[in-house]
Amino acid sequence: MSRLPSPTAVRHNRRRPYYVHVESTTVRNTRLSYRALGLLTYLLDQKEGWQVRSDQLSKGEGREGREAVRTSLRLLAAEGHYRLERRRLRNGKVVMGTAVSEFPVDQWKKDHEIFSTQRDPAVPVVEQEDGTFFVEYPDGTLGSDGFETDPYDEAEPPADLAPEPEEDPAEGEPLAEEPPTAPPKTAPRARRPRRTAAQKAADDAAKDAAAVRKTEEKAALAEAAEEVAKWWWEDAEKHLGPFVGKANGYVAMRGMVTKALEKGYTKRQCADALRHARKHLPSAQQWQNALGVITNRIVPNQPNGRVPYSDSATWGDQGDDPQTPPGGTLDTPADDFDDATFGVLARQ
Repeated sequence: MSRLPSPTAVRHNRRRPYYVHVESTTVRNTRLSYRALGLLTYLLDQKEGWQVRSDQLSKGEGREGREAVRTSLRLLAAEGHYRLERRRLRNGKVVMGTAVSEFPVDQWKKDHEIFSTQRDPAVPVVEQEDGTFFVEYPDGTLGSDGFETDPYDEAEPPADLAPEPEEDPAEGEPLAEEPPTAPPKTAPRARRPRRTAAQKAADDAAKDAAAVRKTEEKAALAEAAEEVAKWWWEDAEKHLGPFVGKANGYVAMRGMVTKALEKGYTKRQCADALRHARKHLPSAQQWQNALGVITNRIVPNQPNGRVPYSDSATWGDQGDDPQTPPGGTLDTPADDFDDATFGVLARQ
């Protein structure tokens, strides 16, 4: 904690003694205006017994108005560099004071969010027997005031910066300085247990298996897309004529089929959609519409208007003999055609 030569003096939260020191993170904080940064530097350069008064800060050549100073102080408070404190001393007296920090204090930011919305924005702090202060929250609980232990607190300050103790106007006696006391240390975080060699080997094996499975799935998908694309390219040239278009038309069509398979469409549905689109290389919209028609999500358009979609009209009655897919047999159940092997050929 910092020394408190007077009950209303500024409490400095320092990490270096007796000269202005501002961390780089503070200087580069874009939420701080240059005005607020300059004011913070000026406050940090004052003696411990100095009191912050906005009307006094606004006086003098080159200074800004009182409202500008107050705006900067509010910005510093929101960023955890400054706060107004209502201090309840051990003798029962309540006085006002300020606290300034050369680095942003997260606890001050949280306290600012709590007390800035109240009627009295000053942060109430209670002096302890060892001279430290705890924040008193609205529910009556006490918490840390955000001050760090000053490693130079044991050293005597230079004579030109060590203020003489001021007399307390209520008691008429100088306040005695209290020995510095370090705040209670927080419990260290529990360390994650190290993995054993067996656990590492099991994790590596699981990763390798997942990679192999992913590679196999990708290869199976590419093989299925190639099977559908090759069949359609040959069938389209037979019924629609040679393809006239981009040189990579086949590759583009195969890519469309691949994406449809990735989304869960079967090879049979992709083949039927290509035949419904009646294009060597359907456009994206034509391809989407054809897939919608095949899966009964879209009613197909007819030259004489839209008509209800009928499975029997498209696939035939249930008594019709199913077409034999490549690699399948007539004994293969019709529902298993899509799962067992690809097979959409011209109906006889």
